[in-house]
Amino acid sequence: MLGFFQAVQVISGALLILLILLHSPKGAGLAAIGDAAQLFSSQRSVEAGLNKFTAIISTIFIVSSILLGFGIIR
Repeated sequence: MLGFFQAVQVISGALLILLILLHSPKGAGLAAIGDAAQLFSSQRSVEAGLNKFTAIISTIFIVSSILLGFGIIR
């Protein structure tokens, strides 16, 4: 069981890094001047889905870190 949670923590950590890097920066330079970043509504829906998936993966990572850190899983 310990090995399973360690694998979950490593995989969720790697996914979390990847997902954070996929997020677009807010106020992205010259694109923010003409509000071109908000021009396409499909980009906002993709960003909303990415935010939800990032929240789920970060919750999994935090829970697995707590379980492993406090020795609840042996």
